[in-house]
Amino acid sequence: MVELKTPGELEAMREAGRVVARALAAVRQHVQPGVHLLELDAIAHTMIRDAGAQPSFLGYRPHFAPTPFPGSICTSVNDVIVHGIPDRSRLAEGDLLSVDCGAVLDGWHGDSAISLVVGEARPEDLELIDNTTRAMEAGILAARVDGRLGDISAAIGAIGRKAGYGILRDFGGHGVGRALHEAPHLPNDGTRGHGPLLRPGLVLAIEPMFTAGGSHDHTTDADGWALRTADGSRAAHVEHTVAVTDDGPVVLTLP
Repeated sequence: MVELKTPGELEAMREAGRVVARALAAVRQHVQPGVHLLELDAIAHTMIRDAGAQPSFLGYRPHFAPTPFPGSICTSVNDVIVHGIPDRSRLAEGDLLSVDCGAVLDGWHGDSAISLVVGEARPEDLELIDNTTRAMEAGILAARVDGRLGDISAAIGAIGRKAGYGILRDFGGHGVGRALHEAPHLPNDGTRGHGPLLRPGLVLAIEPMFTAGGSHDHTTDADGWALRTADGSRAAHVEHTVAVTDDGPVVLTLP
């Protein structure tokens, strides 16, 4: 069942979103060659706890996962699309890193992700991140009262398909609120005018994830979490938590 939030609940979610935004900003500042992923995880964990919140991901176990997630953030490097577990792997010059972060404050979740390049970037990586970001922004603009969920999916997918990128079929955005993942599921490609009606108070995590090689397929690591591109190409993932309101879409995961 889709849960609609009141204005007061949206404000509470904005506070959770601010915690996430600040944690991601702190992680971004520390990304450089030689840093290992557990260091970034510790930075985010400390920022979230110091704000009086809890990491949404730590100990989380969705239906597809064999074990609870062991980190406070997801760190996905190069061909890892999403759900990369932070470990002692060290970042190298030119790596493409996606960081997904969630925090729960006073019972409400915020969820956001960034993608960036470590050190000097290849032009094609910057283009991939830029197109993924533009797709997210197009999806946000489509999150309007009396539109359809498919309007958001179509806006995202149009940019990915025009660029020739792969788009995961089974993973996408989702509702968010008192639970990290709520209804409805939000595909990253779709048809305008289709799907549930967008109503005031609906909150969605809008999160395009594109693969540079054009394949829509993925593999799953032995840990049961990390999803990799089937063709070994690089991937980007960006995300904001967004509220549908009578005044237009409102991004809740800004500093």
